[in-house]
Amino acid sequence: MKFQFTEENLKRIEDVRKKYPTSLAAVMPVVYIAQEQNGYITNEAMEEIANVLGIDKVNVLSVVTFYTMYHTKPMGKYHIQVCTNVSCMLRGAYEIWDDVKGKLGIDHMQVTTDGKYSLEEVECMGACGYAPMIAVNEDYFENLSKEKVLEIIDSLK
Repeated sequence: MKFQFTEENLKRIEDVRKKYPTSLAAVMPVVYIAQEQNGYITNEAMEEIANVLGIDKVNVLSVVTFYTMYHTKPMGKYHIQVCTNVSCMLRGAYEIWDDVKGKLGIDHMQVTTDGKYSLEEVECMGACGYAPMIAVNEDYFENLSKEKVLEIIDSLK
């Protein structure tokens, strides 16, 4: 299926392009707009991003495959990221990781059968002073315990 930006998103892209000196510099926010629209980044979406920005598809591919915030397959309605880097690890992140995996019945980069949750183990989310932490979609939760994380998951509708 061919991916095309909506008219609203094409306007957003034009606004984004005005903030950067070159089209290449605008790749990351435009990829994010495509992911918001489609849920994940397909080859067709990468081609359309390259066409809209007037750049080579390889430039888009390199961004999509380097950064963990972009997904090349469908993720759950609630994408849960658990940081297990050093600061979080020292404060119980692996116990949190194990509990979340057990509760959801999935592992790294898997999606529950109902499509409600996906899970990702991440290296660092930049909140080392507030470890341990998780993110649910774009919301960050810090200074967590295993119990608090399970409460957060239970609160998701």
